[in-house]
Amino acid sequence: MEREIIRCEWVGSDDIYKKYHDEEWGKPVYDDRLLFEFLLLEGFQAGLSWITVLKKRESIREAFDHFDYKKISQYTQEKMDRLLLNEGVIRNKLKIKAATTNAQKFMDVQNEFGSFSNYLWNFVNHTPICNHWETIKQVPASTQLSDSISKDLKKRGFKFVGTTIIYAFLQAVGVVNDHILTCSFHPVNH
Repeated sequence: MEREIIRCEWVGSDDIYKKYHDEEWGKPVYDDRLLFEFLLLEGFQAGLSWITVLKKRESIREAFDHFDYKKISQYTQEKMDRLLLNEGVIRNKLKIKAATTNAQKFMDVQNEFGSFSNYLWNFVNHTPICNHWETIKQVPASTQLSDSISKDLKKRGFKFVGTTIIYAFLQAVGVVNDHILTCSFHPVNH
């Protein structure tokens, strides 16, 4: 008999949300390309709902060269202007410009630390933080960790990396596991 899947309260009934929650959210990511993808998507999400970004994710992936930060770092003004006309992406001039800036800064971090993954995971001694929240209301929008990483990224020239965006990023890439205790995907339920 298959056990019932219980998900975090924010998931709702949309299949795209369920798939994202079940297969990606909170799972540790060490691959730089995927880390860049989530950093880009979280920046695009600012001021919007995450479901909006998830529904446009494939179109964004196509438009932004499959999140290839080396290519994105070279985007010309002409390319950025074309992206602003693409209905499949988040058409925000500042966010599109930030994608190019962040790709450049991302590679600077790689050069300094060997990989962006090394840089990021150093903040938690390469060990995911597993929280034990009972309800979604207990989950913070930001923490001292996201404050520190946000401040450091801003100092390095990254854009759209405020502490709330960074906390959502940390949750997405599994640096922080914020599945609530009753969720089938919290480590205590495996």
